[in-house]
Amino acid sequence: MKKKKIGFRPLALCYACFFYLFLYLPIAVVVAFSFNTSQLNVTFQGFTFEWYGRMFENVQLMQSFFNTLIVAAVSTLLSVILGTLCAVGMYRFKFRGRETVSNLLYIPIVIPEIVLGIAVLAFFTMVKIQMSMATLIISHVTFSMPFVVITVRSRLAGFDPSVEEAARDLGANDWRIFRRVTLPMILPGVLSGAMLALTMSLDDVVVSFFTTGPDSMTLPIKILGMVRKGVSPDVNALSTLMILGTVLIMLAATFFEMRMEKKEEA
Repeated sequence: MKKKKIGFRPLALCYACFFYLFLYLPIAVVVAFSFNTSQLNVTFQGFTFEWYGRMFENVQLMQSFFNTLIVAAVSTLLSVILGTLCAVGMYRFKFRGRETVSNLLYIPIVIPEIVLGIAVLAFFTMVKIQMSMATLIISHVTFSMPFVVITVRSRLAGFDPSVEEAARDLGANDWRIFRRVTLPMILPGVLSGAMLALTMSLDDVVVSFFTTGPDSMTLPIKILGMVRKGVSPDVNALSTLMILGTVLIMLAATFFEMRMEKKEEA
């Protein structure tokens, strides 16, 4: 029996166009006004690269940008290491209360960010830790690590434990089994968790607002303060570069995951 081919209906095409227009039109406006000769984001009066030069001359803006990159990179690395080890440990070892511990991972995810920010601020105040880059990184790890654990655990759900048992029968120790067998098989899940943690760290505002120090202001907090006086074109220029960087990272991650899937199929 032949299957009927379902054509791409005009209504579905219109819906898809409207959906993507709704998503990417604001981004296109930001990119367009980063090349505007006028300082007002109202009308496009001409094309220029002037604001990109002024962006690099804005010391405070660039410092907050580098702070954001440092916090995002370090917090993502720590979240991936701790989250992956936690997911593997919860998968391998059976203990009483494992389901309860697993359900506790969802609390930082489901509670409002402002509640989490106040909780982290209260903790640092109680232990008398001054707000700095370290407190900012710790707070970002706090809300990023559960996402990594959940992502890696979903990858481990389809993992065949007989592969590890075969490696153990061949004389491999636990570290060698994890490095040569387990990690390559769960690597797509680890990369997905890393991308999620990186994205959340880059665009976080609420938690960073409560835990940032005087010398560790991130870019979202800086932009939030600047928006009160109006969005300047150099902020649009920096946003455009960040969008470009995000797209390149996503493409690289997608390409790497596709290569990993082809290796698994082979």
